[in-house]
Amino acid sequence: MTSPTSIRTTDNEPGFGVYVHWPFCAQKCPYCDFNSHVRFGGWDEPRFLAAYKRELDHVASLLTNPPPPREGGESPRNKGSTAPVTSIFFGGGTPSLMQPATVAAILDHIAALWPIAPDAEITLEANPGSVEAQRFAGYRAAGINRVSIGVQSLRDADLKRLGRIHSVAEAKAAVDIAHRTFDRVSFDLIYARPGQTPADWRAELDEALGMASGHLSLYQLTIEPGTRFADLYAKGRLVIPPAEDAQDLYELTQELTVAAGLRQYEISNHARPGEESRHNLLYWRYGTYAGIGPGAHGRLATPRAHLATATELSPEHWLARVEEHGHGIAETEVLSPEARSDEMLLMGLRLDEGIDLNRLARIGGFAPRSETVARLIAQGFIERIDTPLEHADTELDEIRVCLGPGLAPSVPATAAPLGRIRATPSGRFLLNRLVLELSASFTSAAPSLHHAAAP
Repeated sequence: MTSPTSIRTTDNEPGFGVYVHWPFCAQKCPYCDFNSHVRFGGWDEPRFLAAYKRELDHVASLLTNPPPPREGGESPRNKGSTAPVTSIFFGGGTPSLMQPATVAAILDHIAALWPIAPDAEITLEANPGSVEAQRFAGYRAAGINRVSIGVQSLRDADLKRLGRIHSVAEAKAAVDIAHRTFDRVSFDLIYARPGQTPADWRAELDEALGMASGHLSLYQLTIEPGTRFADLYAKGRLVIPPAEDAQDLYELTQELTVAAGLRQYEISNHARPGEESRHNLLYWRYGTYAGIGPGAHGRLATPRAHLATATELSPEHWLARVEEHGHGIAETEVLSPEARSDEMLLMGLRLDEGIDLNRLARIGGFAPRSETVARLIAQGFIERIDTPLEHADTELDEIRVCLGPGLAPSVPATAAPLGRIRATPSGRFLLNRLVLELSASFTSAAPSLHHAAAP
């Protein structure tokens, strides 16, 4: 297994990304709680393109316009985000319903607003039913260099139960076209489906691993509130595997993917070294990103504050809002240091590489109490990794090797939080609890760790 350090940015920030949400689908899947909408009459794509450009302009102005000068005429140093774009992600909905020319125009507009890193990852999500060789060639020419395909199952009967409108044959053809068109390809599968046994999943996942190149996203079926599946589940008309059976399927997933050389770098994502989704890593490493389009979320480091943004959900209302106000942002929240620390914990603990407690302290000025970390280590829910050698004799390193309750050394609550922590396999099923416990123990970090807040 490759060390997490092979894909981790240690001292540098995770980067700056742009997420573009395309809200339209050919059909709404019964398990889906994403902001997706069916419009049988179609949509005015040129009008939506103009709105995407206007919202991009607005976000760029938020990031680059400095605040008013201080008294005496001196302007603050922070002029906003000028970092290059390291990743762009077209999500949905079904972005592969967009015309390639629309994708190209959006990418050109992003490039006019910000520098684009030479190795930027530019991903487009696609559904097998909307894949054809000529269309994919158009996306490649537009600048897309990675695709993620929503296969979801390699069994026709289960595709129908999941509400998918493509067949297994179409899914396999789409993956084949993608491999011939793009250097980097991923596809999704859903497991822990009704009636699925370990033998069923082993055979299906073996087949999928034979089709995969460098990346697979493997999600357990969950019942999301407000979905058609939630209604069926509540009425007893949909039965999913119990928790212990789902756990068996999860462990089988790890066994087969590791054997195939696809490391689990995040709870549901598996990749060969270097094939990890850089855009999703930007989220999980708590980077900054612009959220563009109906229902998109963003995390922006502006000259005035760190902002969480959310746009209008309805495509038509978003469009009208952009045309009237220049943007479709419906909610803007100034993120406190505590809120940023909580978010970083929640995202970072999903990763196999874990979370850098020194960076956490720099971002929010807080660190979890050493006693709390030691207790969760003793309980088997988190572990310390990559403790720097120069601190091998410190009390914090002693915590790392603590073997049981009551054995933790006494460490001052304000001790410098060195190294990284990550959730263990058991802890990954209790992430919300871990975040609550760690967050509740936050104490002000040593000044040397947060004197210069990270962007």
